[in-house]
Amino acid sequence: MMKAVNIYLNFAGNTEEAFNFYKSVFGGEFMGGIMRFRDFPPTEGMEDMPPLKEEEKDLVGHVALPLTERVTLMGTDITSNMSEKLIVGNNIQITLEADSAAEAESLFGKLSEGGRVVMPLSEMFWAEKYGACADKFGIHWQINYTGDKVPGS
Repeated sequence: MMKAVNIYLNFAGNTEEAFNFYKSVFGGEFMGGIMRFRDFPPTEGMEDMPPLKEEEKDLVGHVALPLTERVTLMGTDITSNMSEKLIVGNNIQITLEADSAAEAESLFGKLSEGGRVVMPLSEMFWAEKYGACADKFGIHWQINYTGDKVPGS
C-alpha cells in the first residue's frame, strides 16, 4: 500500500507565482518554505551537469504545499541545464473530490479564473457536480462532487 500520492508540477520560471496562487485556493503553508536552486548543496553524481545561469539561481528548486494529510502538490522551475525541456500540455490532470457542491463551485471558480473552462461545472450521471478547466498556468483540473450519486448505478 502506498503511503501517499504527490503531484509534481514543472514550470518555466513562474513556479513561485503559481504556488502562491494554489496557496490562495487551497490554504495551508509551504512545507519548509520555498527552496531556491542557489540553496541546493552539491550533489554526488551531478558534477557533470552544466552549471546554472546566474539568472536561474533564484528560481524555485522545490516547493511543497500539502492539500490533504496524504496528498501534496509539489513543483519546480525547469532550467536551461536540465536534460528535459518543459512542454505545457494536457498530459497531467489533477482531480479533486469536493466535500460539498459549494466547495466544488468555489474550487472550480477559483481555478478557472484567468484560465480556460474545458467542461462547465454541471450535473453528470456519476456526479452532482463535475467540471474541467485549465488554470492560468496551463495546469488541467477536474472538480468532482458525487453527492448522493453512486458511480455505476
